[in-house]
Amino acid sequence: MNVEPQEHKSGDADPIRIELTDNIQHVHRLFCDTTDFIIRTFTIKQTGEAAALIYIDGLTDRPAINNDILYPLQIQSDAGKPGDELVMTVGHVDKQSDFHHIETAVLHGSSVLFIHGRTYAYVLGTGGWPQRAIEDPQMEASLKGAHQGFVETSGLNIAMIRRYIPNRELKMKRLVVGERGQTNVTILYLADVMNNELLLDMEKRIQQVDVDVILNTGELSELIEDNPFSLFPQFVLTERPDSAASQLLQGRCVVVVDRSPSVLVAPVSFFSYFQSIDDYSTRWSIATFLRLLRMFAFITAAFLPAFYIAVVSYHFEIIPMKLLLTLGESRGQVPFPPFVEAIIMEITLEMLREAGVRLPAPVGQTVGIVGGIVLGQAVVQAGLISNVMVIVVAFTAISSFILPNYDMVAAVRLIRFMLMILATLFGFVGIIVGLMTMIAHLLTLKSLGMPYGIPLAPVKFADWRDTIVRVPLWLMDKRPRSTSPKQETRQNTSMPKEEQP
Repeated sequence: MNVEPQEHKSGDADPIRIELTDNIQHVHRLFCDTTDFIIRTFTIKQTGEAAALIYIDGLTDRPAINNDILYPLQIQSDAGKPGDELVMTVGHVDKQSDFHHIETAVLHGSSVLFIHGRTYAYVLGTGGWPQRAIEDPQMEASLKGAHQGFVETSGLNIAMIRRYIPNRELKMKRLVVGERGQTNVTILYLADVMNNELLLDMEKRIQQVDVDVILNTGELSELIEDNPFSLFPQFVLTERPDSAASQLLQGRCVVVVDRSPSVLVAPVSFFSYFQSIDDYSTRWSIATFLRLLRMFAFITAAFLPAFYIAVVSYHFEIIPMKLLLTLGESRGQVPFPPFVEAIIMEITLEMLREAGVRLPAPVGQTVGIVGGIVLGQAVVQAGLISNVMVIVVAFTAISSFILPNYDMVAAVRLIRFMLMILATLFGFVGIIVGLMTMIAHLLTLKSLGMPYGIPLAPVKFADWRDTIVRVPLWLMDKRPRSTSPKQETRQNTSMPKEEQP
């Protein structure tokens, strides 16, 4: 006989009974084989009613339970009267009458108080799970910006963003994602700035996610993006509250996922991944130079190894004679073709990169030094790799380190290998085909329904002031039109004028 699998349910809608013993037996069945589940039975001093307090040890604040709940009910004589409200000093108190809400509340750190003779229970806000202190962001270091990064608690993350925008127009929509582990997902936006259609689209996508649990922001990003098969990221993940606040002011929304130290920003464009919060803390000329440098680094990191393979394999006639002689002498003892040579070095570089990330910081630095200097020199002296290839791979690695966004760096790493294969097969023709394919893909890609190549494709001349270049701040009086904000004017500051004597 075939048995259909039953769908998992996180709780039931059974009502709370009058008898306290029945309620205790029911929660025992719900949390069986759970060693950190605590049931504390006692008698309320003033009323003489039997009561039971349930909570999960480790998710609750013990001092709050002892001082704000148990002490007033067991010790104080004015804690309550029969049929009246209880006097407790805990911050948040709610009433629930079914075990489904009780189970959800306990699993999220609340404690629940059952009282004999009452068909409802008190849900008490005593959450106190372990959390780390606010620290400097690890992936987005800043020279002049703030040194605060998001943590794994959504409440603290929202508070840090609110410190930058203490305005009543900063609104929030809270959603719950996940069947087994319900995750609080909060959408933050400026109600008088953000386009309503973009906001509804983001809310709809999150509501359609049906999974067991969302563990981090990266999982949510992959589940709601427009093209999951693209190598390019379609949402910006940031761990900086000042960066998130800046995106909100431009008419975008920020999605905060509980238990994740990064937030999601949407919609974004291709050029958003080459911008840094430090661009707005330095002079506009320096910021423009750095953005142009990042664009050049992107092209170098993606195309330089493929260009070297194509020149050496097919188009060596474009190399000056003196350089060609040097290159021929360097490659004279190498037994491998340029493609195999490049693959060996690139895979070695990727291994060193991953080893440096996984190992402790002091050991990781040692691995980088040993791999970059000792190993590189050894393979050259052994005649396995040419000197020029080591230079090409090192320059490529340095270029990828310049890019400020890790997701875009990861995409460039994969694109580089594809272009190397095309250059090996077809030379410059393969590189051009790969470039045209990448551009065509970028033009068709979207982020939350917005074109990925904006403001270059489609053209939005007004937004060019903060894309590849960064004009002076007093010229950036409008919000990006690419996000179709309700309120385009951002500031009325004009060019500073000299004071007349």
